[in-house]
Amino acid sequence: QVQVVESGGGLVQAGGSLRLSCVTSGRTVLTYGMGWFRQAPGKEREYVASISADGRSTDYADSVKGRFTISRDNAKNTVALQMNSLKPEDTADYYCAFATTSSTDRRSFMYAFWGQGTQVTVAS
Repeated sequence: QVQVVESGGGLVQAGGSLRLSCVTSGRTVLTYGMGWFRQAPGKEREYVASISADGRSTDYADSVKGRFTISRDNAKNTVALQMNSLKPEDTADYYCAFATTSSTDRRSFMYAFWGQGTQVTVAS
């Protein structure tokens, strides 16, 4: 079974930066897209960003576009989310997920494997 593990969350002041990392194990993920989602207290899970299997295409939610960057290293089975200019509304648990498609995708049901989440808190 594919395992997905996120790390890199923490407490940061508004305007600061964090880099989240996601490491997969169990099999290679060269064929599959990867995505990041987040869930804030009392809110529904929302899409953040995704990247195609070959890393050539990326997509971002409007709320993070221009501030966050998704990337992947297929040789290491890793995906990262660089978060800059963080805002208090970015506070959430962040989840890395492994898609059933090779393309970018905003639909959560297209992601078959999920990590346990890493908490990001942005202080105001």
